[in-house]
Amino acid sequence: MDDSEDGTVAAGTWLARLLGSRPVETASLGRSFAPALAMLAADAMARQRRLLVVTPDDQCLADISNAMDLELRPLCLVLPAADPACRIALRATLSLLKSRLTRTGSVAEGPVWARQRERMARLAMPWRRCIEWSQRDIDAEPWPRGLESLFPVCIMPWSLARVAAAAPDWVVLMEVERLAEHATDRHRPWPMAERTLRLTAADARASAVLPINRRRTRAAELELLTQELSELELELATAQAEIAGFTRHYQAMIGSRMSMLDSLRAELATRAAERNPRDPAARREAETATARARQSQEDNERLARFDLPDGESVAARHFSPTDDLKRLYRRLAQRIHPDRARDDDDRAWRHHLMAEANRAYRAGDEVALREVMALWREGPRNGMTAPSDDDGFTTMLASLKRRIADIERDLNDLFGSKLYELFTACHIARRAGRDLLAEMAARLDADTAEARARLAATAACP
Repeated sequence: MDDSEDGTVAAGTWLARLLGSRPVETASLGRSFAPALAMLAADAMARQRRLLVVTPDDQCLADISNAMDLELRPLCLVLPAADPACRIALRATLSLLKSRLTRTGSVAEGPVWARQRERMARLAMPWRRCIEWSQRDIDAEPWPRGLESLFPVCIMPWSLARVAAAAPDWVVLMEVERLAEHATDRHRPWPMAERTLRLTAADARASAVLPINRRRTRAAELELLTQELSELELELATAQAEIAGFTRHYQAMIGSRMSMLDSLRAELATRAAERNPRDPAARREAETATARARQSQEDNERLARFDLPDGESVAARHFSPTDDLKRLYRRLAQRIHPDRARDDDDRAWRHHLMAEANRAYRAGDEVALREVMALWREGPRNGMTAPSDDDGFTTMLASLKRRIADIERDLNDLFGSKLYELFTACHIARRAGRDLLAEMAARLDADTAEARARLAATAACP
């Protein structure tokens, strides 16, 4: 039995216990706990049950987060116990959720996301406070109260869950043996929860309470933050590719037509001014129309040259990456991200591979992505070790934090653009069975035909 089958069996067992009548149940944690918890989280959301998963420490958070369904991951709040890693992870999660709620297309659809939108509308004030808190980015400022209620699934260590978690419907306590030194009431139901599931480790050695190891804790924090960052890198790369493909399609359908129409209208206005040389209004109209035509031509040429941030050109197509392609890109971003570099040479190597990964992903080329992964594995600097000294750890955290802020800014700029507003309008129209760009093109063709006829008529006049 492979891990996926193992996880499916475990998730089914846990779900049956949670759906039972007893307030507290016990089950085995099992080997494939990460995929099993991901399946349980998806099931809880589908059944409209708020789920809290309590871990003994930060060690397994990245594995659980990685196993989550790509489309549901933004709905899961995964936080480590230690600061500043906790705040960085929270800001990344808020940015990811905000982006997914803003983006159009096939993402953020279905019953689970419909309920999330209802939740966000109901909790509009806490949501706004969270976004404002994230934008202020003041390390000493506590995060807004009640932010946990924005997420249907929360996953966090015991030390954080006991003070930060909102009232859940279901609670899963992982490795209850390791909670022994903290959870004297671990045999009781979680406060205000309908069901509490205690998961015990089958291997006594695995369940032993481990001494706190600072380096191991740092490695776990960095792994989780890199995973959070890879989710945002995936979000940005996907949004950029979507708008790039739409931009080229818009230029082909609308830009060239609009440029032609404005040119014809400028010619009409110029001829009218020539026929009435003493009419200042006609002269001003001709100047305005000529300037508009010039701007329209420049805009069309700019759209025709549209490239992605790293200089690659893009075809006029609808970008629709498969889940496998997304997972592969995310896995690559976790491993090769430049913000995990140990020195300048390492950073340059990672930047090169990341650029290649971005190009391959935006082209929808899974083979090329796998080639980048092979290059990484064959390279001399493919480790994921955490820095051993305080300064190195602090520097790496600061680098991850800066990149998360950069991505958030890039996403805000993208979603705030006029072109993205049109992209959104086209998507809404398509869901209603309309092709908005085709309708716009038809109107432009009709207006162009009329302008040509008027030009022909003026040419025929003496």
